[in-house]
Amino acid sequence: MKYYLSSMVGFIIWGTFALVLKPLAAYGALDILIHRVLFASVCIFLACFLFRRKQTFASIKYLRSTSNKERIQLAVNIFASALLLGMNWFLFIYVMNTVSVNATSLAYLICPILTTVLASIFLNERLNKGQWLAVGLSVVACLIMAYGHFIDLFYSFIIALSYAAYLVLQKNKFKIDKFFTLTIHIIVATIILLPILSVIDTSVPKTDQFYVLILVIAIAYTIIPLFLNIYALKGLDSSVVGILLYINPIISFFLAILYYKEPINLPQIFAFALIFLAVIIFNIAYIYQRRRQTVLKPDVHEL
Repeated sequence: MKYYLSSMVGFIIWGTFALVLKPLAAYGALDILIHRVLFASVCIFLACFLFRRKQTFASIKYLRSTSNKERIQLAVNIFASALLLGMNWFLFIYVMNTVSVNATSLAYLICPILTTVLASIFLNERLNKGQWLAVGLSVVACLIMAYGHFIDLFYSFIIALSYAAYLVLQKNKFKIDKFFTLTIHIIVATIILLPILSVIDTSVPKTDQFYVLILVIAIAYTIIPLFLNIYALKGLDSSVVGILLYINPIISFFLAILYYKEPINLPQIFAFALIFLAVIIFNIAYIYQRRRQTVLKPDVHEL
């Protein structure tokens, strides 16, 4: 239950991202991105060594004791994760501020499907019939949302693929504290993105509101939900965390039409209704399967 709650809270937070990102629309996506990662890097580094010293030093000790082969595998995993994270951050900010909030919602409609497919291919996570039904409903909903909006679909697919791949990469057997792992991801992503400093537009003056909102984004919309997601993967399959991601676009959708007054039509309403139904079916099927496996599992004391 705690893993479910962890994942759900993370996606609920992300669903309200537009509330802090839209006020920064006057600034370029690269400008917002580089400040976000710099602030996030400093904050998570301090948190790592001030509040999680025991776990941090235990992880460092573990790294020193690993074989060269495992270190190489870990390095590849970290670099790939950081690269995907940085790509996802930039594209999300760019699309939300230059295309539409609905386009980012579509990205996170596609993401759970891609996560499920990638987890099935690379992690051998098996789905039951109920879960595949939910995935099928999700595909139909995405096709409805994407009809007549090819550019939105293209950006949404790239955003979705980057985060789906990131989630799958986090389902690994490395015995490192998840918060310490996230710290490395964010710092490496920041290093990768540092060249952006040479091309960002500095013509728009920075206000106190800009720095306050960036700090909120760095802590409340970057570190906290990412950690909650990685923590959830300790007890849930990648496909389950991926499906719970649908909470994000559902909240974004309601913000777009109720708060930002973006136009909405009947097909979109129908698509989101299908998504909501798919989330319910997927999780009921998953819980039923877990309980059935528990019942069927032989008691070791009887053997």
